[in-house]
Amino acid sequence: MARKAEPETIEENIIKTEYSDVMQKSYIDYAMSVIIARALPDARDGLKPVQRRTLYDMYELNNRYDRPHLKSARIVGDTMGKYHPHGDSSIYDCLVVMSQDFKRGIALVDGHGNFGSIEGDGAAAMRYTEARLRKITQEEMLSDLDKDVVDFIPNYDETGKEPVVLPCRFPNLLVNGSEGIAVGMATSMPPHNLGEVIDAEIAFMRNIDITTAELLRIMPGPDFPTGGIVTNKDELAEIYETGCGKIRIRGKVELEIGKGGKPSLVITEIPYTMIGANISKFLLDIVSLIDSRKTTDIVDISNQSSKEGIRIVVELKKDADVENVRNMILKKTRLEDTFGVNMLAISDGRPEVLSLRSILSNHVNFMRELETRKYKTLLSRELDKKEIQEGLIKAVDVIDVIIEILRGSKDLKTAKACLTSGITDNINFKTRVSAKVASALRFTEKQASAILDMRLYKLIGLEMDALIAEHNKTLADIKEYKEILTKPEKMDSVIIAELESVKKEYGRPRRTVIENAEEVVFEESKPQEMEVVFLMDRFGYAKTVDTATYERNRDAADAEFATSFTCLNTGRICLFTNTGVMHSVKVSDLPFGKFRDKGIPIDNVSNYNSAQERIIYVLPMGDLVLQKLMFGTKKGMFKQVYGSEFDVIKRSVAATGLTDGDELVTVFPVTEQKYVVLRTEFDVFLKFDIDEIPLKKKGAIGVRAIKLTGNDKIENVYYLYEDDDTIVKVGSRDVLLSRLKSARRDTKGSKLRG
Repeated sequence: MARKAEPETIEENIIKTEYSDVMQKSYIDYAMSVIIARALPDARDGLKPVQRRTLYDMYELNNRYDRPHLKSARIVGDTMGKYHPHGDSSIYDCLVVMSQDFKRGIALVDGHGNFGSIEGDGAAAMRYTEARLRKITQEEMLSDLDKDVVDFIPNYDETGKEPVVLPCRFPNLLVNGSEGIAVGMATSMPPHNLGEVIDAEIAFMRNIDITTAELLRIMPGPDFPTGGIVTNKDELAEIYETGCGKIRIRGKVELEIGKGGKPSLVITEIPYTMIGANISKFLLDIVSLIDSRKTTDIVDISNQSSKEGIRIVVELKKDADVENVRNMILKKTRLEDTFGVNMLAISDGRPEVLSLRSILSNHVNFMRELETRKYKTLLSRELDKKEIQEGLIKAVDVIDVIIEILRGSKDLKTAKACLTSGITDNINFKTRVSAKVASALRFTEKQASAILDMRLYKLIGLEMDALIAEHNKTLADIKEYKEILTKPEKMDSVIIAELESVKKEYGRPRRTVIENAEEVVFEESKPQEMEVVFLMDRFGYAKTVDTATYERNRDAADAEFATSFTCLNTGRICLFTNTGVMHSVKVSDLPFGKFRDKGIPIDNVSNYNSAQERIIYVLPMGDLVLQKLMFGTKKGMFKQVYGSEFDVIKRSVAATGLTDGDELVTVFPVTEQKYVVLRTEFDVFLKFDIDEIPLKKKGAIGVRAIKLTGNDKIENVYYLYEDDDTIVKVGSRDVLLSRLKSARRDTKGSKLRG
């Protein structure tokens, strides 16, 4: 019986490596992928990869400005399938933003349908909208791709090629700006005026040593599509020199006088940062100013914006202090805001924060590279044309011999060999003279092919004149292209001419005003001091009402609200939590209104976090300062603290020290109480004189009030007056606390059974 073959052994090759090294390398690879291939624009064409791929795909689909729009879904699907396999939402979002002229200095895509609005409305689904390239995108960013002006690389699955960068003929990075968040870095560039940017680039080309300050005389600063006013002109030089800083922008507010002399503040331009949901947030902020009685001069606010532009009307009282209201709106809302500048882009394959001069230098060098490659390609094509034209002109002089060659040859190969090398074998000529002339022919391969392809009508006199004229033009073009390629000043003049033609066709007036404006000064008028009633329900929703409203609804208020007390509208509320922290809340930050209004979560106006802590006690700061507070924890640590220690400006302070695993269970004002009664979870009771608890500082832990056994802990604390009649249930038994026998602090207490 044959022996069973033993399986071959596979030699193990286990590579051991440090886990931290693998994680570090993987994270760096991921970070660089996000930085280079996703989030940051290229300094040359000002585009992120998804933008570049989308525009190139539209170009490949012949989705031109002079042709019908294509469905956005078609563009998105084609881009994702060929070039950008990272999901359709990122591609469609990119397509939408490139079509929104209120977000970009120059829109690169012509959108047809609902592509969103300046007020934050989202675009319709991609199956409903259509798009195509704009003329500037097609002619100034994609037009020379057939002239080998940029490198192409394989797409993600190597089934096609995509450009590394688009041949952008204007500084798109400055014109349209950019925003993006990478790993550990982010870019934020404002848009600028196309004509001014081109003028600045031309000035830079003519004087490479031009300073940033001199450039800013040509291009004063950002030009936001929403208009507005830049108010820190003097700081722009440093921002554009370093590539970082903050630009202060302000909306445009005009005064209009209506019927009966009633004034209105009309906002016709908004800060760039208010685009989208921040417009509705602005309206809510104005309403909040009215509700909180920060002003009584505003009668109404309405958003009358339309396709014609922004128009937000704030109606005022007839005798209102218009300037004060205007300053209040600028100070208390986002009508005056800052735009953070961080001019980070990919330069020479790495992320770099660029100055204005660096951005212009990058684009000028890129333009010179584009023109060099373009004119080398054109020169090569013209030299090929010259060779063929010279061959055809030369052929006309010996056309009779060429015809004899063609008629006497057995095949095309024989005729071509005679034209290029003078080989006359196997060709029948009418005369020896013709054979001799044919043997002297030395046309090039290209010339011979052109002669063989030439039609007889080319021999007409007019056609020959046209050929000679075309040849002369070719010679002139060759001379011009060589001059452009060999003379830098000639190259620069060509670039400048192209830039000026872009400015002439697509330039527009500046929208944003650049000036040095004084900082808005608004002195908030102090509200008239009055007593209000603070109400907070068990869910943490709080509000204030006037005392008369509370008195009319006292029974309902006591039933619905866990906490209610009188305080001043200029004061503060103190919230003590189980974590041993006191949070302070301004009464003026709470909504003041009707009894049935819901109020707002106390979390929204304080540092209190309902998900991580629990409120133990609430009282007004005024009452707190005038008395002592008793603090007790579940582990039995107690102390008294003067309330004045909590009269601090901070919104949150430590109210007591806590040991590990301990928490606050009682905070209570000490007035004329005589005794403290502690009750534990195991129904152990201890009654002792309140004066046995010493006074401590707010940061102290306190003293032990009871000796707890096992896992027992404090459950309730009762504060008794002389002859107090407080009764508690212990099982089925009622216990009158005043009847309990008094003991000393820091004893074990007595267990009661129900």
